Amino acid sequence: MHFETLSDLFAMGGYASYVWSAFGITFLSMIILLVSSLRRGDALLKEVQAKIDRQTRIDAAKNMENTL
Repeated sequence: MHFETLSDLFAMGGYASYVWSAFGITFLSMIILLVSSLRRGDALLKEVQAKIDRQTRIDAAKNMENTL
């Protein structure tokens, strides 16, 4: 598609509201997906680290029991 001027590009032949709203909705959806994925990834890492720490404490307590 070829446009003569920049304003023609933004007007999109009379379909600008549809085209730019589709771009906006898509961009917003992708940002929301990115942010939620990053937050969930951080939460999973914290959860795994908490389980590792808990297991380490359990193993240390078992070792203390065996020495008594």
